[in-house]
Amino acid sequence: MRVARTVPSAGLLTVVLVAFLSVGGAEAQERDQEQCNLSKDLVVQALERVKTGTKQEAEDGLQLLKHATETCISNGDAWYYRSVFEKQRGQPANVQYALDKAKRFGSEAMDQGANPFHLATEPAAGTSTTSIGPLAEKWALVVGISKFQDKHLPHLNFASKDAKDFSNLLLDPNIGRFRASNVHTLTEGEVTAKQLKIELNWLARNAQPNDLVVIFVSSHGTPRNRDTAEVNYIATTDTETEPEDNLYATSIPMVGISDVVRERIRAQRTVILLDTCHSGAAVGRDTAALKDRSASDEALDRMRQGVGRAIVTSSSPEEQSYEGKPYDNGYFTHFLVEALRKNKGNDNIEQVYASLKQNVSKAAGSIQRKQTPVFSKSAHGEEIVIGAAPGGK
Repeated sequence: MRVARTVPSAGLLTVVLVAFLSVGGAEAQERDQEQCNLSKDLVVQALERVKTGTKQEAEDGLQLLKHATETCISNGDAWYYRSVFEKQRGQPANVQYALDKAKRFGSEAMDQGANPFHLATEPAAGTSTTSIGPLAEKWALVVGISKFQDKHLPHLNFASKDAKDFSNLLLDPNIGRFRASNVHTLTEGEVTAKQLKIELNWLARNAQPNDLVVIFVSSHGTPRNRDTAEVNYIATTDTETEPEDNLYATSIPMVGISDVVRERIRAQRTVILLDTCHSGAAVGRDTAALKDRSASDEALDRMRQGVGRAIVTSSSPEEQSYEGKPYDNGYFTHFLVEALRKNKGNDNIEQVYASLKQNVSKAAGSIQRKQTPVFSKSAHGEEIVIGAAPGGK
């Protein structure tokens, strides 16, 4: 007895082949995306190497950038920064090669003219002090992110409220003395990485040398990887923590804020207030390795380069920041607002920090915890008074 065999039609074979190729293509595309996300992280690590702008820093960063372009050849920012680092090393032929690649693939950093070796507020050569004119205008970006789309990022109880309360203090005509139009507050709904970049650019475009800039950020602070807490990424509403490389592509690197401050904000009075180390918060499955982190000493050192930069973080890198009863705020924000109210906003930032540090440490001690705010400032510049009235009045 002969058994007839059914032969698939040509049309069916075509459908099967197309489906197979589609699955394979999707997997390849996902692998390529992961590689390019890793490449973006390598660029961030290269930028972190730049602190004082030495040729050795350029050399160290260049090795990471070469790895970045090998990992994802279409990463235009990596090629652009290769050209900048090669220029710092004095290699004009290599500069043009990398720049041509950046133009081919497109680069946001190139469009912005980014240069980590450039300081927007360069201290005068051979001087120990820098004279600054009377305060002309004041600008503030206040960010508090409490809700996140990623299930591995737990919502925060008071980050948005902290931002609103701090913003209200800045707008108080008897304390903060900021114009309402000059204070941008991001708390409601989604605060995306793109939106935060746009607002940082708003500061850079508007602030002039004799102005005052205040940046306040409260959110999750995530470490770059599981082996180090050297520098944080700041989580936004749209941050994705898995796969791990997506974290670097969908968050704001601390170096991103640092570079805006270093390269583009010309105001010679700039205060950065960071609350990115919330108690009990963690991302991913390995919670012991991925707890929120505060900015490292290296990050603070990089951010304070130039004239008139003052940075206050809510805790030291190995500590966490606490919130809740009896304040219904983060401890950091509660005592920051209290310190600014003490003398109607007229205390300088060092005096504000002294009060803040003492009270936060005491409050954390009352619940058997340790939280010590950290202060860092530029070697050059005059005193900064957040509540000072524009016009020197």
